[in-house]
Amino acid sequence: MASTNKSAVLLGATVAFGIALCYLYWRVETLVTDVTALRESVVAEIGKIRDAAPKPAPPDKRVAAELQRVEALRRELEQKIESAGSEATTAATKARQEAVRYAERMIRQLNDEQMNQRKEVVSEIGQVKTTTHARIDDVSADVESIRSEVASTRMELERTVADLKRVRGDLGVQSGLIATNARELEALKMLGERNYFDFHLVRGKQPQRVGDISVVLRKTDPKANKYSIEVLVADQKVEKKEKGVNEPVQFYVRRGQLPYEIVVNDIQKEHVAGYLATPKELERGPATSALR
Repeated sequence: MASTNKSAVLLGATVAFGIALCYLYWRVETLVTDVTALRESVVAEIGKIRDAAPKPAPPDKRVAAELQRVEALRRELEQKIESAGSEATTAATKARQEAVRYAERMIRQLNDEQMNQRKEVVSEIGQVKTTTHARIDDVSADVESIRSEVASTRMELERTVADLKRVRGDLGVQSGLIATNARELEALKMLGERNYFDFHLVRGKQPQRVGDISVVLRKTDPKANKYSIEVLVADQKVEKKEKGVNEPVQFYVRRGQLPYEIVVNDIQKEHVAGYLATPKELERGPATSALR
């Protein structure tokens, strides 16, 4: 952009200088014409004076000397006029030649700048091509790496899911796949058959929110791997006593829907950790009073 602006300025300066020289040449030509007209006018006037002057019968020496002086002045004036015209013509010629040389120099300079600019553009295009190819290679490498990671993740998911088991819940309903640790739970989430909510319940009297239900941890027995909870939904509650680790604890929240399941994977003295699994229909609306 800077090179383009510079070229425009130089071109404008050249045009302005050419116009100024043309104007100067026109003025010099006008001066030559005016001087020539003046010379002719003076010569004519002198001729008229000479013709109109009375012819002395025998010119005396004083009159003859005066006529010689006038004649000398006339010749001197003619020489000066001739010299002025010659100098003006020479000046105009030099000005015209200088204008031509300046214009040619500006044209060469502009051509050189345009050539350099073209070289710079070609160089920039080459750099862009090189950078683009490098980025394409990087993106291709990233895509291959992502494909490899996805394939590895898919294989790991398939192995993990294959290791999972289906267990019958405490309501006698065949449960879905059961996760016994965090890795298996992540596999179930990726599988996407149900909604899953991790929880960490602390033993006490206050209900704790898990998904769209509330749960109170009433009792824990780490030695026997047993716990007791109370589930609260829509102002109703159901107790689940002496449940074991990794056992699907089932309860219905909506009529005509699959049961919810609570699975506890870890039982400690004051808290338990696990997850709540709900049917996909959970996204359609809030829980109703069908808890049992």
